[in-house]
Amino acid sequence: MSATHAVNSHSPARAARWQSQQQERVRWSVVARDGRRRGGCSVRASGSNTIGCLEAQPWGSLALPGDDVLAGSATADQRVHEVVLRQAALAAAAPRTEGIERGPMAGGLREAFDRCGEVCKVYAKTIYLATQLMTPERRRAIWAIYVWGSRTDELVDGPNASHISALALDRWESRLEGIFAGRPYDMLDAALSDTVANFPPFRDMIEGMRMDLKKSRYRSFDELYLYCYYVAGTVGLMSVPVMGISPESRAAPETVYKGALALGLANQLTNILRDVGEDARRGRIYLPQDELEAAGLSEADIFNGRVTDKWRSFMSGQITRARAFFRQAEEGATELNQESRWPVWASLLLYRQILDEIEANDYDNFTKKAYVPKRKKLMALPKAYLRSLMPPSSQAQRH
Repeated sequence: MSATHAVNSHSPARAARWQSQQQERVRWSVVARDGRRRGGCSVRASGSNTIGCLEAQPWGSLALPGDDVLAGSATADQRVHEVVLRQAALAAAAPRTEGIERGPMAGGLREAFDRCGEVCKVYAKTIYLATQLMTPERRRAIWAIYVWGSRTDELVDGPNASHISALALDRWESRLEGIFAGRPYDMLDAALSDTVANFPPFRDMIEGMRMDLKKSRYRSFDELYLYCYYVAGTVGLMSVPVMGISPESRAAPETVYKGALALGLANQLTNILRDVGEDARRGRIYLPQDELEAAGLSEADIFNGRVTDKWRSFMSGQITRARAFFRQAEEGATELNQESRWPVWASLLLYRQILDEIEANDYDNFTKKAYVPKRKKLMALPKAYLRSLMPPSSQAQRH
């Protein structure tokens, strides 16, 4: 039985809804194809093929590791490093330019990006604030990347998470393939389809959602590191082609990609430390089990929300590690295009302040959610601007 016959065999109203959905899907497929007619995507840098997508040959994403793989000789850091090297090699082969040019944008595609911006403004205020410092082209690209990642995360953390299966994630990945092929399902997909094409870290993010279906505990930081790469480090890697590497930089592309990865990891570790109580109420603990045991802490301490000296000491160590990743991220931020450095520095400084707020709450992340007041956010922007004026480190060393 065809899909059309199956729907029409029910009520006329249902048939009308189905026809409307199909027309909308075709509409956005046309919009995306029009936006990408001249190649991989329509956001371009002067003198180069693309900005916002890499002209990459397809390659397989990291396989989802089971416990047996995690126990193997290759650490999570080593496996993720291979991804960084591959992306850096692609970036090294592309010309570096400071500005972005893009072709005309269809009205429907502009509407799609605006909708992504609205979602980002409501659900990711810190990220949205940072994007206001970007050029319009980069701002729209980051909105599209954020919204896709957020929708993926909602599959396993949203209100319908209990009904999500591995098959649903397989279907979501197939939908991603449609986006890469210029066949978006809806307007939010169309925005992403215009932004990127054939970019492997997106697939790795779906693997992170699969981990969330299978795991609610992480035995070691090695396991947690891989999870953080999948769900957040990938976002950093996706963003580098959008932000661009400064033509003045003499740093190896690997340095920039390592910094971008570190910023994604730092942000996710910060989320984990901020949301310990919230995650515990959902039966999840995103903290290294072996480190909890070494600190003399148990799962019962977390589920009961006990803020003890042992907990404060443990949390202090976790915060120190997150700050180390933020420091590594600074090395990559310095090498970005001039017009991208301010928003990236702003994002880095604003998110790092959440760690300060956890400390100010006396490490009570069970009943108090650390957040940065708007006043402090605004005060951080001039500091971020001054940091953005610093030339790439390799340039500074020569003067």
